[in-house]
Amino acid sequence: MTVEDRAFLSIGEVLSLLKEEFPDVTISKIRFLESQGLLDPERTPSGYRKFYETDVERLRWILRQQREHFLPLKVIKGRLRTTGGQPLDDVGDHIGDSVGDGDPEGEVAAPVAAPPRPAGAPGTHASAATSSAMATPAGAGLGAGPPAPTRAPSGPVA
Repeated sequence: MTVEDRAFLSIGEVLSLLKEEFPDVTISKIRFLESQGLLDPERTPSGYRKFYETDVERLRWILRQQREHFLPLKVIKGRLRTTGGQPLDDVGDHIGDSVGDGDPEGEVAAPVAAPPRPAGAPGTHASAATSSAMATPAGAGLGAGPPAPTRAPSGPVA
């Protein structure tokens, strides 16, 4: 039996379909998304996954949301839940509807925060001097406040 003879695809065949658009996708990632409740492919009696066209489109939508909008899986899962499990054509449609921006076409999407930078990446932390000054209340920097106590000389005073 060939792929053309059946209506479903194996996980390896799905991976081959997605590799061009999503070069970093792996079988492990597809399995992980399933374990997180984002996908629910049918199974054969022997346990193999059976992906239909709707499953592949859903997976493609999930991967786009991660790549283009930096959405966490929890948010993606919530959006799939509010649409009855059907992916949306454009995330802007859903965002516009949920924030009530008055744009029925969904053309104005709410801004999406940039993903967090890894620790130590450029632009993540101010220099030590800058961060100390920023964390110190006004007037409490160097030279402000009482002088540091001095110790009396130890030994005979002349």
